Amino acid sequence: MKALYSIGLLILSNVFMTLAWYGHLKFSESKKLASLGLFAIILISWGIAFFEYCMQVPANRIGYKGHGGPFSLLQLKIIQEVIALIVFMIFSFLFFKNETFKMNHLIGMIFLVLAVYFIFKK
Repeated sequence: MKALYSIGLLILSNVFMTLAWYGHLKFSESKKLASLGLFAIILISWGIAFFEYCMQVPANRIGYKGHGGPFSLLQLKIIQEVIALIVFMIFSFLFFKNETFKMNHLIGMIFLVLAVYFIFKK
């Protein structure tokens, strides 16, 4: 059960992380947000990132073996990276329709899945 809580929180934290890191790139499409300066955009991104940390920190504490969870530190990091890429791919497909997904991207994703397999292999 701790594994599911940890992974669920990692997914949610990565949704906020992706919005904080890349969401502002769509501000130019909004008349109200397009006129914001860089400092205002940074503050908005920090505000969004706050919620990422509110989920990332508990996800790692719940999931880490040193706190009674099922995952090693390395396993947590690999899980987080794969989740981050999956969330990013979904985000980019939904909000940046001009971005293309190519064969080399698919191959890279396959290698990341293989990395997860090898990290968890005993």
